[in-house]
Amino acid sequence: MNDTGSLQYQAYHTIKEQILSKALDSEVLYSETRLAKELGISRTPLREALQYLSQEGYITIIPSRGFKIRRLDKETMRESIEARCAIEGFCVHLAAQCPDEERYQKLMADMKESLNLQKAALASGNFSTSFTEADHQFHLLLVHFAQNSEFNHLFQRLLYTIHLTTSNALAITGRAQKTYEEHLEFYKHLENRDSLQAYQTLIAHLMMPLKLNLI
Repeated sequence: MNDTGSLQYQAYHTIKEQILSKALDSEVLYSETRLAKELGISRTPLREALQYLSQEGYITIIPSRGFKIRRLDKETMRESIEARCAIEGFCVHLAAQCPDEERYQKLMADMKESLNLQKAALASGNFSTSFTEADHQFHLLLVHFAQNSEFNHLFQRLLYTIHLTTSNALAITGRAQKTYEEHLEFYKHLENRDSLQAYQTLIAHLMMPLKLNLI
């Protein structure tokens, strides 16, 4: 949703921020009518905003009743991680074998900057915001490198589940530091254009939350 001046965008942005800040309760069934009144808009732009949020995996719309915030369960987490492995794993091979040296070096430079941001966040102890944002950006750089609109769309659909999984994982003592180290190891393999080692490191990193008993 790119029309930043529209009522739909304003509603989308407001509700999304409320979801990410956990101001909305995943146990509650929210009424469209009531929420439209609270936001001071009609139900039409609200419904359009909710459709976008549903497409991106933030909410589940219950016809004629309202919507609920999507919760993370083991099956959803497993499926989203496996989808990430398929998308990002393919992107690793594209990057490692990229014949355009300038484009490849740009990816490496952007990833290095992301690693520096992660390191700075670790030093400040700010895991919940700065580190998480840098973590997501690191992986998005790889996905966007493929220049595949379907990959971008699928990954966008996974972002909320990724956010929930990451938040739960980083709550475990030492996991943020380990995440940075795994990113750094992956970066070094990709820098050497070692496609196999980079791929294996990435897959092990992405699958790790399934071993942490987060749910």
